[in-house]
Amino acid sequence: MSDVYLYTDGGCHGNPGPGAWAWRLVDANHNVLAEASGFEGETTNNRMELTAVIDGLRNAQNNREQLLSGLPLVIITDSQYVRQGITNWIHRWKQNGWKTSAKKPVKNSDLWRTLDELNGVIRPSWKWVKGHAGDTHNEGCDRLVQETIKKNRSTL
Repeated sequence: MSDVYLYTDGGCHGNPGPGAWAWRLVDANHNVLAEASGFEGETTNNRMELTAVIDGLRNAQNNREQLLSGLPLVIITDSQYVRQGITNWIHRWKQNGWKTSAKKPVKNSDLWRTLDELNGVIRPSWKWVKGHAGDTHNEGCDRLVQETIKKNRSTL
């Protein structure tokens, strides 16, 4: 049985600043099954990284039969913030009522809660990949992020 891979990326020009997110769903033969991107006029890099995963998971969930065909999903992100957050930190945040160990509110808790719900339903595995290191699909998501920012920035 082969896996299906969800590559994700997000970025900003300035932090905060205009930003974009992108994802790409890829089969085991490296065929692109679907991809998408989106733009926000004033956001942060971390929000865009989270939004990329959330939108990609929603798409996979809505098209589960067609895109996943019952195969396991592996999320590949270049964001340690996202991978560590969903696999490690989130358990403590939830125990602490969405507060950090310093008793401060968890940043982006709205997105973390949504991601936690999707993660519980779809149950993907999570993999980190170094950004800008030649991974074809990670680089493709990064290009899509930059193109989306460039295209939409002029409309601000």
